[in-house]
Amino acid sequence: MESAKVVLYPSPGIGHLVSMVELGKLINTRHPSLSVTILIIPAPFETGSTDECITSVSVSTPAITFHHLPAIALPPDFSSEFIDLAFGLPELYNPTVHNTLAAISETSTIKAVILDFFSNAAFRVSKLGLKIPTYYFYTSGASGLCSFLYFTTIHKTTTKSFKDVDIFFDIPGVPPIHSSDMPSDMFDRETNSYKNFIDTSANMAKSSGIIANSFAGLEERAVKALRDGNCIPDGPTPPIYLIGPLIAGGNQVDPNENECLRWLNSQPAKSVVFLCFGSMGVFKKPQLKEMAIGLEKSRLRFLWVVRNPPPEDENERTSSAKDFSLEDILPQGFLARTVDKGLVVKNWAPQPAILSHDSVGGFVSHCGWNSSLEAVVAGVPMVAWPLYAEQKMNKVYLVQEIKVALSLKMSTEGFVTAEAVEETVKVLMQGEQGAVVRQRVSQMSKRAKATLEDGGSSRVEFNKLTESWGNI
Repeated sequence: MESAKVVLYPSPGIGHLVSMVELGKLINTRHPSLSVTILIIPAPFETGSTDECITSVSVSTPAITFHHLPAIALPPDFSSEFIDLAFGLPELYNPTVHNTLAAISETSTIKAVILDFFSNAAFRVSKLGLKIPTYYFYTSGASGLCSFLYFTTIHKTTTKSFKDVDIFFDIPGVPPIHSSDMPSDMFDRETNSYKNFIDTSANMAKSSGIIANSFAGLEERAVKALRDGNCIPDGPTPPIYLIGPLIAGGNQVDPNENECLRWLNSQPAKSVVFLCFGSMGVFKKPQLKEMAIGLEKSRLRFLWVVRNPPPEDENERTSSAKDFSLEDILPQGFLARTVDKGLVVKNWAPQPAILSHDSVGGFVSHCGWNSSLEAVVAGVPMVAWPLYAEQKMNKVYLVQEIKVALSLKMSTEGFVTAEAVEETVKVLMQGEQGAVVRQRVSQMSKRAKATLEDGGSSRVEFNKLTESWGNI
């Protein structure tokens, strides 16, 4: 009897890989007879600590196999832009992926191929070529999925690029989205990145189903719009499976060994504001100094993760990402003056464990969806400070719709003053608006935990997903 297998094909960046790995773990836990293979593309760009993630999962969950595809030389004229690379690499790898899936099919029954949206090019191989049931795993939430599926309708009903209009788009299931809050990689409809997003949106509508990292109780209006088919008005909507929150746990960190957790142990309950901006979030020196001044003036306790800022001059030689001095990039004497109130760490901190710590009362975040879910599960209210990708849209959902975050005043270029930092973190931690958001996120935390219990909505949705794969 042939074994049954599910093949996952993530984008190689850490944010996308971690979510796909968590999906693989869930499949393996709930259906041990199903083996999981995750295809890994060698990436010519910074992916974060993916090697550590892969090694850890390989040891802890041997039923999940990582299949590393062989390196392919990029054509000389291949774009070096990140989004072009993210979409273009899977295009180059389609022949290899075809051969890999065909080889797997000789010894196993592939019940499903699950694609990251950046792996969209493989849809032609798995669904159209090999006729394998093909699903998309949308690593963001239901609100983001409403917008993403509706992009094809916006494209067909407009002629101008987002960058050339000053309007709000009325998208089913979400608050009005201003053109300036659309992902910057979609601003110009003549670019390859825009065309790739539209093509992915169209293919998702033709897929066997779409899996989203959210849960029904978090985004009720968006879920209804998806279920009612309002986001694909000119055709059928494929089955939508909300199986989240899928987040990596923080239990692997020893609280006695980690500097951040040891420091938090000595702080009062709910007294610390945590600032962390994802694996790709960096700020220039002037912005870091404004942040420091604002934190110091707030007189709040804080834990701040700082990355090496980019060089101020393109010709300036910069030190490696890990080899930099906090004293050189923060205001003179700041670390000494705030030693009793704050802790600044370089590059990385165990975010899930920190958010779950009783001393943490607020989170200043870049609005990446993984980080937002981690905060919701932990019951920590947020200040929304979006930086790139779809994060401005996430800010709209988190602040206006889900109501678990406060907005932050920033310039049109994204600069935030010390006064804005001070004012917003104080409101979050001590003000009436902060109390309202805190109560709301506490409610959502309870919903998040309930949805993952047997009989909870996300478990029911997951069962529907696996039932669509037939006998397993």
